[in-house]
Amino acid sequence: MKSLYAFYTASLIFDTNKPYTMKKDSVQLPSKWNNIKRKTKKIFYTVLLGLFIFGGIFSYWKYYFTYSEGYRAGLLQKFSNKGNIFKTYEGEMILSSISSNRNVPLASEKFLFSVTSDKLANLMDTIQGQMVIVHYHQKNGTLMWRGESTYIVDNVKIK
Repeated sequence: MKSLYAFYTASLIFDTNKPYTMKKDSVQLPSKWNNIKRKTKKIFYTVLLGLFIFGGIFSYWKYYFTYSEGYRAGLLQKFSNKGNIFKTYEGEMILSSISSNRNVPLASEKFLFSVTSDKLANLMDTIQGQMVIVHYHQKNGTLMWRGESTYIVDNVKIK
């Protein structure tokens, strides 16, 4: 019977429904060290959050933001599927500013590009050696799975 009484009185002393109060002598006042620790944690987490947000914005700008878009016309000289881990479609066009009387480009510049669409890649593979007009988007950086070039072609027309 005594053990039941002891349990009952102990439950009255540590009643969870009543707020727990401490004596005045045992209250810990915040020290300078606790304030410094709290401020340091707050600064650390704020800097960490700022770096995370900056990293997200920089990644979007570098890899997904379209810097420019436009059309290029020329001779589709080369088109291939290459890569060690990520196979990507890469192409090369000759942009001619002056042609001879046999329709051979004299003053030319190479335009290197990547293609992400399989359907467009199959079409470009069949029209090598022809004069084409391509529509491209230029990104600020390259991703391994998107290709080696910052120019991404998304449409082609035979000239």
